Amino acid sequence: MRNHGGSCVCGNLQYTVLFGSLDEARTSLCHCHSCRRAFGTNFGLTTKVGVDRFRYSRGEPKSFKQDNGVTREFCENCGAYICEYGEKAADKFRYVMWGTFNNPEMFPPKGEFFCKYRACWMPEIPGLFHKSEIHD
Repeated sequence: MRNHGGSCVCGNLQYTVLFGSLDEARTSLCHCHSCRRAFGTNFGLTTKVGVDRFRYSRGEPKSFKQDNGVTREFCENCGAYICEYGEKAADKFRYVMWGTFNNPEMFPPKGEFFCKYRACWMPEIPGLFHKSEIHD
């Protein structure tokens, strides 16, 4: 098992993620409307982590629950999102914002979701799992 760290932009909120192997990290690009708004791009890039393997090591996050049931945790000081989770996944997973990892390139994407909402100018990434929608 190895710890991987990350933080918000200002560093007031820091976390660690424990992976036995980098193969356990499931990073995905999501093209849904909620991710478009949250990330300010055509996609959201998150890494799925078991809730028991994600811990804040510094600071306490603020949280905001959206109308669709998704809770986002963020830094009160700089506003950077750290993770998100839906009601059904709250006791199982955290979807950690890929760009908050100290070494995000260690967690390349393995799949794309809600591909039917991908902007026409954005190419499909070859070699990844692609799904039009998801239900979890």
